[in-house]
Amino acid sequence: MTRIVIVTGTDTGVGKTIATAALAVTLGRPLVIKPAQTGISPDGTGDERDIDVVSRLSGSATLEFTTLEDPLAPDTAARLRGVAIPPVREYAERIRHLATDHDTIVVEGAGGLLVRLDTDGGTLLDLAVDLSKRHTVEVYVVTRAGLGTLNHTELTIRTLHEAGMIAAGLIIGSWPAEPGQADQLNRTELARVTGVPVVAVIPEGAGTWEPEAFRATAPTWFTP
Repeated sequence: MTRIVIVTGTDTGVGKTIATAALAVTLGRPLVIKPAQTGISPDGTGDERDIDVVSRLSGSATLEFTTLEDPLAPDTAARLRGVAIPPVREYAERIRHLATDHDTIVVEGAGGLLVRLDTDGGTLLDLAVDLSKRHTVEVYVVTRAGLGTLNHTELTIRTLHEAGMIAAGLIIGSWPAEPGQADQLNRTELARVTGVPVVAVIPEGAGTWEPEAFRATAPTWFTP
């Protein structure tokens, strides 16, 4: 049975894409899927796409299902432009089809667990629940180290539990070079308040590393 790993965050900008790349390295370069990506300019200019960052850093094969122009939640971006996007159940079917050819698939969400991926209210959580009906699904939550992270992380974990899902681990997506008191305490407090272990701590700026250095070092960020 294909192992499906889902990466979500407690917020946008917590280091989810870099964490996805690091997971991909440790998992042996599985297929990485981004169901919905926003903020993509029609002419191809602008920031590097998340899926391209993952590919560059990890060397994994990647797929992107839906792209939208405005840097908003997928639901909001689609409604703004009046465009139709697939419902979450179609994403689940596509992933299940791809699973027949892959031992492991990593799925990176957009923003947090309840960000709407379609215009019918379907979320990454809904996608995870759907996929778990036929596959082993592991959910990793990427979070910050600083002030505010305990509340955001516990809310995310509680939401997972209410849906019958269990988090496989927490990942601190950007560990500061000079951590303050809150950062240092939260590294242990996160596990205490959520009951979920911190399985990886990624140094800030890791996304700017050369791919060779990233791939050589990424496994050391994870707890054995």
